[in-house]
Amino acid sequence: MTILRSIGFTATLLLTGSGVSFAQVSLTKLEKPAANSPDEPLAKRFSTAKAVDFIDRASLHWQRSRECVTCHTNGAYLLGRAKLKADPSPHAAVREFFEQYVTGWAEKKPGPHGVVATAAALALDDSAKGKLSPATRNAFAEAWKTQREDGSWDWLKCGWGPYESDDHYGVTLAAIAVASAPENYAASKAAAPGYKKLLSWLKKNQPNLAHQKGMMLWLSNADAAAVSSEDKSGWQKDLLTLQQADGGWAIATLGDWKRADGTEQVRNRSDGYGTGFVVFTLRKSGLPPDHPAIRKGVSWLKANQRESGRWFTRSTYNDKHHFITHAGTTFALLALGECNELAALKK
Repeated sequence: MTILRSIGFTATLLLTGSGVSFAQVSLTKLEKPAANSPDEPLAKRFSTAKAVDFIDRASLHWQRSRECVTCHTNGAYLLGRAKLKADPSPHAAVREFFEQYVTGWAEKKPGPHGVVATAAALALDDSAKGKLSPATRNAFAEAWKTQREDGSWDWLKCGWGPYESDDHYGVTLAAIAVASAPENYAASKAAAPGYKKLLSWLKKNQPNLAHQKGMMLWLSNADAAAVSSEDKSGWQKDLLTLQQADGGWAIATLGDWKRADGTEQVRNRSDGYGTGFVVFTLRKSGLPPDHPAIRKGVSWLKANQRESGRWFTRSTYNDKHHFITHAGTTFALLALGECNELAALKK
């Protein structure tokens, strides 16, 4: 038995027996992608297959090299990869990693943020299959243990927007996941008390940042009763107002995050995360795919994919790795899927 230590949104992974599964061995040919760079050329034409290949590679490499779960890479990946009609092997390997990850908590657990992020990713993955797994039940059982009386968790706040900077993200992520989980999990004896606290916290802590409003719009799809029609309409308008002239959105306009290196956020340049996230959440809130703003967003996404398949997004924190590009590519794919733009997987 090998215990692998992890940092941040992490937990402990236990590898038993030979150490890796057949699926993991067969996927070693999927090497890590090149570094995220603003200088990578745009693709000559849009390719769903290349985008899926990129998030597969990024997530598999993260697990192999970091041995943990993180919201901006394999966490975001598991939120939506099951909805993409592509080779199921990489997805299965990531899913296996998450389940082993939860098993490892018997010896060492991450902080509350890590437990919630893992449970939410598993639940949203389950939602695509229609069956709640034992791993998801176990992960949420741990999450409920550390939920505070007011409904929130002691969330990681290291200034890495949009995921690790305030309590609001953790509460909305958990609420979306619980409401989306199969088998009416939200109403179960195990989840109902905690879910009620989540909704109570959200009523008392209205969203201020545009990203928070987007998360609430996503929740409106998972649980229509959780969001009033007036609030939903207002948040839709707020996000539409932030659309750039080129049809996209910029992640920096979705929050008030400060960069550690003192440089300015780029608020006037559309990017993959901003555009993908906003189009996805607007569609989830009921805005039709033929809405002019949605069509412009789709056009931006199709015209701004990079040669590797990714959509570049500058980090809101510093200019080192730009890992938010990984989540941005997943949301770009989910947004296009919500707009019926992923009919074929062509290289």
